Amino acid sequence: MKTKTILFIFLSALLLTNCAIGPTHGYIFTSTKFAGTFNPENNVTSTKEATDCQFTVLYLFSYGDAGAGSIAKKNGISKIATIDHSTTSLLTGFYRTYCTIVSGE
Repeated sequence: MKTKTILFIFLSALLLTNCAIGPTHGYIFTSTKFAGTFNPENNVTSTKEATDCQFTVLYLFSYGDAGAGSIAKKNGISKIATIDHSTTSLLTGFYRTYCTIVSGE
């Protein structure tokens, strides 16, 4: 009974992880880029681009800032044209990154 419980917990954790990170994921390795939002007026050129990430290790430690507003402010982007995202993960929860890519002028 104890073995079945441990197996159930392990399989549940394996199947329910990564469900909120990007459009696709892999259990061993993931590296994806996907669209976020854009300026609907389409009058802002993408002369500058900046990226910042959040990092997670073993689902125990998480750090970083992937907020589009703070990325733009830190890098002198006053008008945002596009906001895109990328993710990388190794062994599902062993190591993960979630990055935001901001472009504008």
